[in-house]
Amino acid sequence: MNGRERTRGCGCLTPWRVALALGLAVGLSVGAGGARAADLLTLYRQALLQDPSYAAARASMMAGQEQTVQGRALLLPNVALDANALHNRLDVGEIDKNYGSRQWTVRLTQPLFRLQNWAAAKQGELRTSLSDLQWAEAQQEVALRLARAYFDVVAAQEAVDAAAELHRASSEQLAYAKKSFEVGTVTIVDVHEAQSRFDLADAQLIAAQNQFDVAQQALAAIVVDLPQRYARLSPDATLSGPEPARMEPWVEAAQQDNFLVQQAMVSREIAQREVQRRRAGHLPSVDLVAQHGKSRDLSRFPPLHTETAESSQIGVQVTVPLYAGGATQSQVREGAALLTRADREEEYARRQAVLSAREAFLGLTSGLARVRALEAALQSSLSNLASTRLGYEVGVRINVDVLNAMAQVADARTQLSRARYDTLLWQLRLKAAVGRLSEEDLAAVNALLVEE
Repeated sequence: MNGRERTRGCGCLTPWRVALALGLAVGLSVGAGGARAADLLTLYRQALLQDPSYAAARASMMAGQEQTVQGRALLLPNVALDANALHNRLDVGEIDKNYGSRQWTVRLTQPLFRLQNWAAAKQGELRTSLSDLQWAEAQQEVALRLARAYFDVVAAQEAVDAAAELHRASSEQLAYAKKSFEVGTVTIVDVHEAQSRFDLADAQLIAAQNQFDVAQQALAAIVVDLPQRYARLSPDATLSGPEPARMEPWVEAAQQDNFLVQQAMVSREIAQREVQRRRAGHLPSVDLVAQHGKSRDLSRFPPLHTETAESSQIGVQVTVPLYAGGATQSQVREGAALLTRADREEEYARRQAVLSAREAFLGLTSGLARVRALEAALQSSLSNLASTRLGYEVGVRINVDVLNAMAQVADARTQLSRARYDTLLWQLRLKAAVGRLSEEDLAAVNALLVEE
């Protein structure tokens, strides 16, 4: 199975789909004109144009396509032209003459039996397959990096909103406490508590804004042109669980379809062919050789005269290696050790793929449960805040109770926002663990985002 066959079912972008995506990205950026909020899919298409690591992976893939051509060339005829023009001196007895000569020869060599060339040709095909797999894995990697950076930005933005809301509410509570103190309904302690919470809310707002700026800089490392506004997860969005809902199918798929596992498998095949190539150094090689040439001697002094000779040859040439100083045996042993290393690396890749699949599956399922719990906690916090404010107005609650209730609401909102985006990221990571993350998956997540 070659690299294109391995990646055909993964839903990743083929080269023509990449070109289409890049064209759409340009069209969207021109048509939108900055009026609309940027969403995940728009920024992903920009990342295909602007992310330097993705561009490097694309160049590496293009270079890898040449490995098949170079390997196949070892099995095809080799044609060379040799030509020279020489000045000669002849000193025989009483003859001491100088003369010129010209010669050209066309030589064709067709390998008939070179086992090392066949192994190297197969290695070229495998290296092309490896570059295809690395290219597919790079597409998944840029999608995950972009999603992680995007979710960090919008989660930080929602944290800023929650901190700003707490700051505003703390300011109102401080003003209310000062007014109540003036009319004698509260003590100076209530004013000091309100002032302390307002100052704390001010510090939290500054920290949230700083985190938002840091998240934007991380996104700018992927896409150069940052938008002014971002689409956020709709409050009514329903997050879906894994399908199938059992872990075992995901683990089994990761052991075979994970791109790092597939790369390790191809690398092991390359190492096997390398052992074959090096062992072939002990074997004879057989070539078909044909050549045609013409030479001409130009004499300026008698008794020499101008002579022209033309010759053609065709035949089979056999080369038998006898002794290379032990280099061939050493290279075979080295190749066997490299094959053992490739076997161990494949096993390691499988274990890591299983770990990634299990981690992503558990992260997604536990994330969904955490989102439901935090949704309930937010509703409870809002109800508690309303009750506490009413109790404060009628005198059964004190100022610090209201401040605590407001802080609890802000914290619940921030945690819920982060948990929702983390759950979406685990969903994408689970697809990537089994080599199935595609633009369609990003589009499905993007459909949950709305402009505000």
